[in-house]
Amino acid sequence: MAERTGNGGTWQAVRNGARHIDAATPGTRDRAVDALRAWAILGVVLGHWLVTALVAHDGGLHTASPLQRMPWLAPISWAFQTLALFFLVGGHVATRSLASARARGMSYGQWLRARLTRLVRPVLVLLGLWSAAGAGLLLTGAPPDTVHTLVKLALSPLWFLLVFAALTAGTPLVARLHPLWPLAVVLHVDVLRFGLHLGPHWLGWVNLAAGWLVPYTLGAAWTRGELDTRRAGWTLLTCGAAATAALVALAGYPAAMVGVPGAAVSNLNPPTLAAVTFGLAQCGLALLLRDRLRRAMRRPLLWGAVAVVNLSAMTVFLWHQTALMATTAAALPAGPLPGLHTAPDGPAWIAERLLWLPVFALVLAVCWGAFRSYEQGGGRRSRARRGRVVRVHGGGADAGAAPRVG
Repeated sequence: MAERTGNGGTWQAVRNGARHIDAATPGTRDRAVDALRAWAILGVVLGHWLVTALVAHDGGLHTASPLQRMPWLAPISWAFQTLALFFLVGGHVATRSLASARARGMSYGQWLRARLTRLVRPVLVLLGLWSAAGAGLLLTGAPPDTVHTLVKLALSPLWFLLVFAALTAGTPLVARLHPLWPLAVVLHVDVLRFGLHLGPHWLGWVNLAAGWLVPYTLGAAWTRGELDTRRAGWTLLTCGAAATAALVALAGYPAAMVGVPGAAVSNLNPPTLAAVTFGLAQCGLALLLRDRLRRAMRRPLLWGAVAVVNLSAMTVFLWHQTALMATTAAALPAGPLPGLHTAPDGPAWIAERLLWLPVFALVLAVCWGAFRSYEQGGGRRSRARRGRVVRVHGGGADAGAAPRVG
């Protein structure tokens, strides 16, 4: 009976907290934006946890992917490759933020510094910890290949932040750029790379900026009101999906929208035309779901969950790979554990990996508790902000910009 009372009390506390968050959120806030950002964050986290395997072999760890042995799992990557949503929301929020800052008399330099500061703080913490961890592992005799694998995975989220920071800095220049221009760049680069087999090896990396500039400029078009009709969403969804299907079926692009170790071509490293057209379809779907998301976010419990994810989105994004690796390394002395240290070579591995997801989430929660203050400003400044909401819609600097709710 006491346990039931305790559980009931906990649930009531959760409901009360959700109501508090709901009541503290400004009525002018577009909650669909936060819902899309939370969707993008969780998609990346779950995608990495499901398709990244650290296989124990000869006393070390090496990366593998279930997509290598089971290519029929490619649709999983369609569900969890949500980077285009980051850039769609990022372009929308940044352009609104810049317009609001200018209306308040804030200079571009002040605006950019405020936005990038929230990116830099948690990144420096991640770099510092993994620099120390990598050195410590080498000094204690860990195989260099294993250390390289771990550090590479831990720091892999940083490429996204570098591109995001560059696009953020260029917001005044790209705010009115039509998405067809960067899309045309991606098309020409891929024609040279895959169609004509011309150009230097580094040419593909032009798409790292051009490819993600497409959804970013779509976000700016959203701000301008050019994507408010359902026709715009359906156009992006149908044209993007049809183009992606044609590129995969007829032009030989990989079906997986994530990198697969050992594959000759990766759709993400650097982005290909197929990844960009897939992102267009994804953005179209997101735009079509806006009204439903706004209605759903009127429910205090749902909105409270979304707000909490957004509040610490940068922390979750930066540390989710560390949670995976910490779990894998800590359990290594127990021997090769199914779904954790074993090769992803069959359907059984998928079922076994699903059982590990709650453990990864628990370790990530520990990382969240340890490092979230760096995302929120740290120290007294962070504590002073608890219990209230700051109006950041249009002012969130990064993928984690969200209502600051204590």
